[in-house]
Amino acid sequence: MNFNKLLIPLLLLLAAKIFAQKTPYDKLTIYKTKFDDAVPVLNVATFHMGQTPDANSTEFNEHDLKNQLEIKKVAKLLAEFKPTIIVIEDLPQNDSLRNMYYQEYVKNPKLKFENPDERELLAYEVGRLSGSKKIFGIDFKENYNYKIGYFVPNKMDKNTNDAYWKLSAENDRKNPEDGIPFYDLFKLNNHPQYLESLINFNADMLTYISTKGKSEGADEAAKFYHRNLVMFSNLNQIPISKNERIFILMGGAHTAFFMDFLKRSPKYKLENTFDYLK
Repeated sequence: MNFNKLLIPLLLLLAAKIFAQKTPYDKLTIYKTKFDDAVPVLNVATFHMGQTPDANSTEFNEHDLKNQLEIKKVAKLLAEFKPTIIVIEDLPQNDSLRNMYYQEYVKNPKLKFENPDERELLAYEVGRLSGSKKIFGIDFKENYNYKIGYFVPNKMDKNTNDAYWKLSAENDRKNPEDGIPFYDLFKLNNHPQYLESLINFNADMLTYISTKGKSEGADEAAKFYHRNLVMFSNLNQIPISKNERIFILMGGAHTAFFMDFLKRSPKYKLENTFDYLK
């Protein structure tokens, strides 16, 4: 009898513990979201080396031998992904010429480029080390006025943008981009929070810029969203056979958008960049 009195409370305690550990509904996996043959993709962000039309650029001497050696070290890490297809931020109509230069580099990795950028210095080397035979550009050009805030008077929200730029400046002070080793800068450029901030800078913060009854900022931001959607459409036009592995190298804002596209896509399986940036 005494044993039964002791056992019942223990069973009740165990049942309560099991119930408390039940996975919340919103954390349960209820849908299958990927095809069984989903293609692995390593989606990597970089700052633009060399000449760039982007509003924000990073001070970097791409001709410096030490810098080039540091890039090769990162390329060696990323090549562990063993991609079969290299995708870069270049117009698709340049693919024939681009592939010709890429094949020349594969045959002679000491080949010098007059004005090298992240594509020649990093993407080509990742492809060479992994034995990739194919390289494709997926860029799409679409201009938009990211400085529209300067041209819209009487904004309905007069505070959010200014407050965000102050917050951004504080983050920059804590995580400086200038004067740090290339590898540390590359990791910073690929941090999820850094990538999210680039969507804000390039698009979402524009939605706070408007006059009563209008959407001047959102109209401009939509153009940048459209550019990235077309780039993703261009990716989906690349012929992909079974057992392909795709390495994508683009400027960080495009990488950030692609993170979302790739996570939702049933066709692709997104790899963790930091599995390779160790």
